[in-house]
Amino acid sequence: MSLRVIGGVSRGKRLKAAPGPGTRPIMDRVKEALFSIIGSDIRGASFLDLFAGTGSVGIEALSRGAEYALFVDLNRASIKTIHANLDHTQLSASATVMRRDAFAILAKSPERHFDFIFVAPPQYKRMWLRTLEALDANKTWQRPNSRVIVQIDPVEFDSERQFEFLEAVDSRQYGRTMLVFYEFLA
Repeated sequence: MSLRVIGGVSRGKRLKAAPGPGTRPIMDRVKEALFSIIGSDIRGASFLDLFAGTGSVGIEALSRGAEYALFVDLNRASIKTIHANLDHTQLSASATVMRRDAFAILAKSPERHFDFIFVAPPQYKRMWLRTLEALDANKTWQRPNSRVIVQIDPVEFDSERQFEFLEAVDSRQYGRTMLVFYEFLA
């Protein structure tokens, strides 16, 4: 699968794929749909790309006008790929890349407010659910204007799962990819 930036200042630039079977890059049509839904709200926003893989989604956010993106992944090859992709797109100045466990980060207070938190963990391990539970349990992450977006296989989705401080407000399915949009309750 060929990865590329599909909109904004780095439009058309090819991105490297992370080596190994652990990442599942987002398809262009899903990424295009995601940023159509987000729309102009991405301009000036801060974006957290958890389980970042290639960094494709956070890079797309920066290309489309996000002010800042934090990329978090535990895999060394993914971190190297994210750095290479940021350098290639010339978006490094607006980004921080951290090789850390996402759950360790979510257990602490964030160093800054994030307008968007994108969650695309390895599939079929219920890590998306653990991530939402971590966000729901840590009040310091809960901002009324923050949106959490989860990318999963539709078979993973549990529509019955309720959270105390997170509410699912929308979901979209594109083949074997589902995007679920959550907002924090006031």
